[in-house]
This record gives sequence, structure tokens and C-alpha cells, in this order.
Amino acid sequence: MSLARNLNRALTVTTGLQVRRAPQAAKGKPKGRPGKRPADARPAARQEAAYRCPSAEELPTERLLRRPVFIISSIRSGSTLLRMMLGAHPRLHAPHELHIGRLEVTCANWFSERAMGALDLRRGDLEHLLWDRVLHRELTRSGKDFVVEKTPANAYMYQRLKDCWPDARFVFLLRHPVSIARSWHETDPVKRPHDTAVTDVLRYMTAVEEARTADADGFTVRYEDITDDPGREMRRLCAYLDVDYTPAMLSYGRKGNAELVRGLGDWRENIRTGTVQPGRALPGEEEIPERLRAMCAAWGYTS
Repeated sequence: MSLARNLNRALTVTTGLQVRRAPQAAKGKPKGRPGKRPADARPAARQEAAYRCPSAEELPTERLLRRPVFIISSIRSGSTLLRMMLGAHPRLHAPHELHIGRLEVTCANWFSERAMGALDLRRGDLEHLLWDRVLHRELTRSGKDFVVEKTPANAYMYQRLKDCWPDARFVFLLRHPVSIARSWHETDPVKRPHDTAVTDVLRYMTAVEEARTADADGFTVRYEDITDDPGREMRRLCAYLDVDYTPAMLSYGRKGNAELVRGLGDWRENIRTGTVQPGRALPGEEEIPERLRAMCAAWGYTS
């Protein structure tokens, strides 16, 4: 029996609580079908897990983590590059994708559910406490001041993150929608035809734009601007995060297999080089698929 199973069994016997990962999608099930959100979007979007958003007065006792930073972006938008650059700052800790939205807490019996209810802790509240502890643990181990989290599925749980941490700061990373779709298609051209790639990334981009529209205090940065003038963009971003700019952010250091793992962000050679690489040329107007035109206009890539 696995260690995780042993621990969960002990936890259930003593408290009635279980901590588990959200169930994975069934093997062999087609991905990216029109009208379906990726599996990562489902847990954060569910409505049955009620929770309370702590007030400013409650926040110091409700949360260990203060002023976390969340990068909200589509897949294939350069979020791993931005993470690496921010992580090179002496005050910012930017670990690999943590996928906290896939962590769930359940009450395994009536006694546990009633006990938590007496503490005014609903299922969503318990999950928020778990997420906060996981990120705070990671930050404490780093010895830095602020954590930066960049899981692309965060785009689907913007409001949940904001409710969990009312003092959270959000960085919206944009990239030309056609470049995003092409990059996603190129990761597996056989299994992911271009039209399928467009469908996949459009879901993410729509969620990013909804969150960006809702957050008047967020900071927007473009991937193309980062690759064109990284020093300028990092100075702007540091000013938003209220930290001093450091040139080390531009040369974050060459990374190996142990530091960049497939499935937890980009792992290819460009990101391993340790420096910002030139971006691809912007697509022409005639190269924009009809389904991406509205998003290109909303993000200022077309008039």
C-alpha cells in the first residue's frame, strides 16, 4: 500500500477528513472537443463547494500567505519564461506549476462534516486552507518574500483565487493568439491538428480575457514585449510588484532535466538556455483564422 494511501487511511480514521487529488479524466477520452473545457478547469469552476471570502480584518488569521502573485495566461504563452525570470529575483519565489485547483478536501463521514460545519468551515473553506498551506510551505522553504504561481489552469479559477487571497496580485500574460495556436499545434502536430489547437487555446484565452476584464488592478504584459525588450518589461513588472528591479532576471541560468519537467511547464531547449530568446515573427492579418479574430482585436493585435 502506498504511503499516500496509508496517510489518508490514518487521517480518515482519526478525523473523518480526506485530502485527495481531483479525479483524472478517463483514459482514452478525446481531448479538446468543442464545447468542453479541459479537465483542469472543472474543479475551480464547480459551484457546490461553498466558501467564505475572508474580510480584510480576518485575513491575518485566515491566511498564512500574503500578497501572492498569480500569472494568468493561456497555455503556450511564455509563462514558463516569465516564471523563470521572476524566480531569478531575490525576493520572488516562482516554483514549477503547482495545479492547486486539482486539490480537493472532502468530509468522509457525517461526524466530520458536522464538526467542520460547527467551525463554520465549508468544503471550499477547507480547500482554501489547504491551498494556502501548500503555497506558504513552498515560500517558507525558499526563504523569499513572495510566491509566484503560473499554472495555466489558473485562468479558469481567477475568482476562486481572488476569494481565497483577497490581497493577491494578478499578472495577465498575453501573446498573439495565432502564435499561441501554432505553438500548441507544434507540440504534437499528429495528435493535435491546427484546428483542434485553435479550439483548445481559445478556451484558455477567453478565460484570461474574462479575468483581465474583471480585474482593474491587474498588470498586463505581452510575451512579444518581453522578448523584444526584457529589461524594460521586467522594470515595469517589478514596479507593479513593489520590488526593486535586478538585472539577474534577464539571465536566470541554464536549466537541466531535473529543474524543467514535462507536464509542469515548458521544458524545451529555448527555455533551458537560461536567457530570453527572440520571439517568432508576428502573423500577418491574412494568417488569422476567423475564430481568432475577435481575440486578436480584444488584445490589441489588430485594429
